[in-house]
Amino acid sequence: MNHRFATAGLFVLLATLWGFSFLAISVGLETLEPILFAAFRYDIAAVLLLGYAVFGGATWRPTDRANLGAVLAGGVFLVGANAFLFVGQQTVPSGVAAIMQSLVPIVTSLWALGLLPEERVSARGAVGILLGFAGVALIVRPDPANLTGGLVGRLFILLQVAGVALGGVLVQRASPTLDNAALSGWSMFVGGVLLHAVSAGVGEPFALPSTPAAGAAVGYLGVFATAIAFLIYFTLLEVRGALETSLVSYLVPVVATIAGVVVLGESITPLTVVGFGVVFAGFVVLKRRAIADLIDGARRAGGTAGD
Repeated sequence: MNHRFATAGLFVLLATLWGFSFLAISVGLETLEPILFAAFRYDIAAVLLLGYAVFGGATWRPTDRANLGAVLAGGVFLVGANAFLFVGQQTVPSGVAAIMQSLVPIVTSLWALGLLPEERVSARGAVGILLGFAGVALIVRPDPANLTGGLVGRLFILLQVAGVALGGVLVQRASPTLDNAALSGWSMFVGGVLLHAVSAGVGEPFALPSTPAAGAAVGYLGVFATAIAFLIYFTLLEVRGALETSLVSYLVPVVATIAGVVVLGESITPLTVVGFGVVFAGFVVLKRRAIADLIDGARRAGGTAGD
């Protein structure tokens, strides 16, 4: 029983850390350049995670092809693609940006169909994927009066979702053997270097955070929402599996939306909420068998504990 409560606590903590990250991004973007801001986040996380891996005595050097491939995939896509999120959040409310992340599990399934030979999708699964994209259409909703603002920002975030989902599949395909902290740390190091290069390439002036709020936003994202959050994520992945851990994608928007409304005075339209519900319904249809197995396993575990 205590073990189950501890796992549930980690799940809620992870959702909270990631949920408040969208608020931190909105706060930091008031004074920081978006891509440089993203680079700072992963600079801090890379140092912390690699330090944790080295001093923890884990295997931390990516010396073979599989581990190098996983690090590059993680750095370019799982980390580098997040530049689009920071750019998009300049015009998209933090709650909406978080809600759009709920599409990641569905897009991951699409990438897996082409890149992981063992993955298949049934007719019902295809319906789930279509529902997911219908939900996103409700969230994005092109507005002719604001094509250069909200719509473009949402499209940038969709690019981030596609990149992150692709990165996850490519890392899985590489079958790395590195310690989780080392794999994450090296990926963030590669991604951070890439983001600094892109930031300089697009002409962003280099400047350290100049206000307490910006410094706090960078610190929170690097330490809590990235380094600590990824350690929790990989712990849950090992203990509860990929499906149950992926459900955090549907709790994070709740935290982010509440934080955005309370702290920043943001508003979420009813159609956005409906879109989120449709995306979640698509996920349930797509993963119905795995969810049924998960529920059945939880009932059996509960019955065993009560005997």
